[in-house]
Amino acid sequence: MSARPAATGSTARPGPMTPLQHLRNLLFYVHIALATLVIGLLGLPALRQGREGANRIATRWIAHLVWAARVYMGLTCEIRGMPPTDDCIVAAKHQCFWDILIIAHAVPRRAFIMKREVMRVPIMGWYAWKTGCIPIDRSKGRNAMAAISTTINARMAAEGLGQLIIYPEGTRTLPGQRRPYKQGVATIRAGTGLPVVPVAVNTGLFWPRAGWGIRSGRAVVEFLPVIGPDVPAEGLLPRLEAEIETHSDRLMAEAGLVLPVPDDADGAARDQGHLSS
Repeated sequence: MSARPAATGSTARPGPMTPLQHLRNLLFYVHIALATLVIGLLGLPALRQGREGANRIATRWIAHLVWAARVYMGLTCEIRGMPPTDDCIVAAKHQCFWDILIIAHAVPRRAFIMKREVMRVPIMGWYAWKTGCIPIDRSKGRNAMAAISTTINARMAAEGLGQLIIYPEGTRTLPGQRRPYKQGVATIRAGTGLPVVPVAVNTGLFWPRAGWGIRSGRAVVEFLPVIGPDVPAEGLLPRLEAEIETHSDRLMAEAGLVLPVPDDADGAARDQGHLSS
């Protein structure tokens, strides 16, 4: 069963994809490519100041992209809830590049788990290392998570971790789609004792997973109440999934997506939602 859009004129709903909006997409991507090169190169001296210097340049780059999205695309984002400022795991629904930008913009010391190969890319990889991103060697399988927990504990003891942003489903999902939550979040929490902050989004209705066809409007990213150590290990993933998916569904409904009633009892499978132009 397909989802269907609800009619409304609110700016909280995705705007139409007109020929002009396609042109704006093109101009936006040209702009951010040039801005990324310029900001990245001009900011290189700040890398000598370690994480704080690199983080300052990353903040400037993210803020510029958010500004450009508003100017070129007519796209903004509303932040709900309280973004964390202490060491924690930020476990978020991931639908597109826009939610990466907005979550990273909302927290003061963002860090990601990234493939080791990506962190070897010139300029971008240098900033990733310096801002506190943690490399993962996927060839090590389950041992990779243990190595990440060790790195996190060492970093917390030395300089503090910041807000480690993780996507429990492991990849971007289409609006209305669900994937099984992976054990990585639970493994890292068990190995570090960090609190977990769930995040719900509806960003995929405005910024497609493939990155082209960005619509105007006001997306929402919502930081939900922290899940503390009182939630046992075996209950973390079910609690996390229930909170993120329930609130993401609500946000998508606010933006005009009417989700079908799932056929199975637990609602694990969802059909892809569609928006009309």
